Amino acid sequence: MRWLLRLFSGIHAFMALLFACAALMLIAVSARIGWSALAEGFDRAAAESIIEAVGLLAAAVVALQVAQTIMEEEVVRDAHISAPTRVRRFLSRFMVVIVVALAVEGLVATFRAHGDPAQLLYAAGMVCSVALLLAGWGVFIHLNRSAEELEPEAMADAKREDRKLE
Repeated sequence: MRWLLRLFSGIHAFMALLFACAALMLIAVSARIGWSALAEGFDRAAAESIIEAVGLLAAAVVALQVAQTIMEEEVVRDAHISAPTRVRRFLSRFMVVIVVALAVEGLVATFRAHGDPAQLLYAAGMVCSVALLLAGWGVFIHLNRSAEELEPEAMADAKREDRKLE
């Protein structure tokens, strides 16, 4: 059974590597778009290209944060999510990244909507989804905190696992 857990850790490490590679490729594409926009001059088309590059950078941040989270939670700590503390911390890391990425995408969509009012509904949908995710996340943390109070030893275990990262 122990070999199976090592296999899963290896698969998680490989997935983290793929996420990191995807982030690097998105960064490279974003840089290329940005340089091309500068070469075109300072006009509306260049601004739209730079906004697109910012959106790609946001996706790269998401991919890189997912890679880091997978490495820290599944490979380095080798933590198996069962305690409320672990679940809250794991999901909170993902939610921060997702909320920031969606907020940036909503901002990008808002800028695009200036040129095309039909895109305004999409931009509003993105901003509303960020608000709903934040509200849901807040409810989850509130409810999870009361579960943590029932298991104080889980918080102590989580803090001990954090020392593996130092």
